[in-house]
Amino acid sequence: MRLIFFGTPEFAVPTLVRLASEHEIAAVVSQPDRPSGRGRRVSPSPVSAAAVERGLALLRPERVGAPEVVAALRAAAPDLGVVVAFGQFLPRPVRELSREGYLVNGHASVLPRHRGAAPIARALLAGDRETGISVMRVEREMDAGPVALVRTTAIAPDEDAGQLTVRLAALCADAIADALAEIESGSVRWTGQDHARATLAPKIEAAELAIDWREPAAAIARRVRAFAPVPGARTELRGEPLRILAARAEAGLADPTPGTARVRENRLRVATGDGWLVPERVQRAGGNPLEIAAFVRGRPISDGERLGR
Repeated sequence: MRLIFFGTPEFAVPTLVRLASEHEIAAVVSQPDRPSGRGRRVSPSPVSAAAVERGLALLRPERVGAPEVVAALRAAAPDLGVVVAFGQFLPRPVRELSREGYLVNGHASVLPRHRGAAPIARALLAGDRETGISVMRVEREMDAGPVALVRTTAIAPDEDAGQLTVRLAALCADAIADALAEIESGSVRWTGQDHARATLAPKIEAAELAIDWREPAAAIARRVRAFAPVPGARTELRGEPLRILAARAEAGLADPTPGTARVRENRLRVATGDGWLVPERVQRAGGNPLEIAAFVRGRPISDGERLGR
């Protein structure tokens, strides 16, 4: 089929690459180049970079619904549009411009659970044992369209957001390819979502990154995994920011005040509201990520010292 692909982050690249090998990509639409990294250099999105590398027609509009953008997309005469983590609202003229009359979207959850911008982090925060990819039709209401197919995968007990994102990106490419084969053959079957069972996965706010040591260790460990490797769950050590990038929960009676450190042979445990958190990799502001033994050797933490405010 002749496709228009809408996508922006690294998560969307495997799907673009897969579709470019199986279909004709009439145009790629991504977010405009933005400042990124420590130097805040303006750079293309991962999808833009992948499109340029493959010589694909590329649009980077500030507003995808602008009349001139809609006209350019309509002139591309696509059979279908595919959306993966694009990042802009798609108005009706864009949603309906293809020959099929709709767009399909690969969403990183088993809908109707975790509709929204941060389904992977929200699944980890909630302690879900399973997630997946849902291929749905794009409608005005966010992530609420009928679903063509779902591919599921178990979440490993120690898996963080970065690791899960890589696996789901590959699964998304497969799921979209399978859905397009069904659409092309006319065998696709759309199933409406049960809106009463819908849960939301809103964008992660900065305040959610902060560790509250009064929470149970298991909940804090989920928070660490949900925000690793970036932006990272955060606490303070001696008034300076400290990111915890990997940790596990350990059962046991934590008598000290939540946030109290216990250090034995370069091993750190922190008291929580229920049990202990055992940090395994941390990063202080301006530093590199370090395994906890290396961090404690270079920046000794006193037994009984407090983390957090």
